[in-house]
Amino acid sequence: MDRRPTAVCIIDENLPVPRDPRVWREARALTEAGYLVTVICPKGLGLENAHEILDGVEIYRHPAFEASTRLGYLIEYSWALTVEFFLTIRIYTTTRFRILHASNPPDIVFLIALFWKLFGVRFVYDQHDPAPELYEAKFQSKGFFYWLTRFAERLTYRTANVVIATNDSCRDIALIRGGVSSDRIFVVHSSPALEDFCLPMPRAELKQSRKHLVVYVGIMGPQDGIDMLLESIEYLVIQNGRRDTLFVLIGPGPEQPRLKSVAAARGLEEWVRFTGGLYGDDLLLYLATADVGVAPDPGNDFNDKLTMIKILEYQACGLPVVLYDLVEGRRSAGQGALYARRNDPIDFADQIAKLLDSESLRHRLGGTGRKRIEVSLNWEIEKQVLFKAYETALRKPL
Repeated sequence: MDRRPTAVCIIDENLPVPRDPRVWREARALTEAGYLVTVICPKGLGLENAHEILDGVEIYRHPAFEASTRLGYLIEYSWALTVEFFLTIRIYTTTRFRILHASNPPDIVFLIALFWKLFGVRFVYDQHDPAPELYEAKFQSKGFFYWLTRFAERLTYRTANVVIATNDSCRDIALIRGGVSSDRIFVVHSSPALEDFCLPMPRAELKQSRKHLVVYVGIMGPQDGIDMLLESIEYLVIQNGRRDTLFVLIGPGPEQPRLKSVAAARGLEEWVRFTGGLYGDDLLLYLATADVGVAPDPGNDFNDKLTMIKILEYQACGLPVVLYDLVEGRRSAGQGALYARRNDPIDFADQIAKLLDSESLRHRLGGTGRKRIEVSLNWEIEKQVLFKAYETALRKPL
């Protein structure tokens, strides 16, 4: 009898691992469950090793670049797809993986999956974001490339043995737009693992002699709402004269240099700090010290369908949250947040001020959010659904 563990190859084109929290949790959970897991991902700052093993997960990283135009994305993804294909060949020769697990965006790894299905490999499509809506949010238009993403999404759904969605909105897309049968769709929320959020003692010096600290944690791209957040901060600091709060914006992204210039032009340098990407203990120190977490993602068709990992992570840290009134945002945060009118930076600022001016409200909302994570939206629960998805994929015919 063959007692070798079932081998899995995960392709994550979007972020380096272990920096992609969802993929890293999936990889570790599968490893702990007895699967032999290998991950292919891009290199990133501080993660330049082409090959290493972490927590039993074998990781292959390839060179990558960050595009910002339509042509740039086409070149970036074509390059990544080629490198990923040859890495899967290398991995298959040693592991004979039975499952190819692809995380989007983009929705092009189905081309690799089609090849490996000839060898009996099952394809698990892990849809992080609805790619057509993401394209529209980035470029504020449809057109040829939008419909190309719709076509790629459709082919990805048709190729997959199993689809994993991050929330009910993405599940509905798979059902309606993708024509996937309900028995092949599993919702695995991007919920935090509570053991990853054991907070240290707050560090008062991180507030730089201010009474309050407000944090943003996330990527800084054109669709992430940081411009509107700076409008909210300008309203609080310049127009309302609020000088008791430091705003720390944590995260990398192509928009960061421009956003720094915008903050300086608005006279906000003294109250806004850009740290770049922070991870591990460095990030936890800020989350432990902060009074409020903000998610300024604007209201649009894309963000309504997106689960913001930062919201769940703020709540895992017991932080109250301010966000715009988004469909999946409200499903994530529940009663642990204050909701601003969609795309209204002034109302967003007012909600921040409401929390800063009420310690009891901060504690109540923060406690509600933390309880929500402990009871229902935590990784211990979600990973059981992941295991069911894998069991289904292995049973499904090619």
